[in-house]
Amino acid sequence: MAISDIQRLREATGAGVMECKKALQDSGGDFDKAKDLINERGLVKAEKKGDRQTGAGLLESYIHNGRVGVLLELRCETDFVARSEPMKELSHNLVMHIAAMDPENIESLLTQLYVKDESQTVDNLIKQAVAKLGENLKVARFARYEL
Repeated sequence: MAISDIQRLREATGAGVMECKKALQDSGGDFDKAKDLINERGLVKAEKKGDRQTGAGLLESYIHNGRVGVLLELRCETDFVARSEPMKELSHNLVMHIAAMDPENIESLLTQLYVKDESQTVDNLIKQAVAKLGENLKVARFARYEL
């Protein structure tokens, strides 16, 4: 197993070096199987973190063409994660999704197919971020306005 394979898998998944190495070992060097393993393991980790308190977070806003506006409260466990680029990217993607898809409530938002990648739900997108960031994340509330 080459270091370049580990690096490539790390870039593709955002997982840690040791997780990538273990996934490549467990998959016999098959990149696609290793990627699937990391995603599965990440979702298991996300489920375990689901009960942890989310005392920090951020507000993200988005206005589309002056006609649709969204305000989102995305919660996490620490200020460090709240200020991180993956958290900011996730919150921005979520407000754009809400603007486009107009979910009725948080439950319907989580079950919707993600507008940028319809092979996954919004819930899976959030769980991938939980696995990547190592903290529990929750959509606390959102508001969408349209003229």
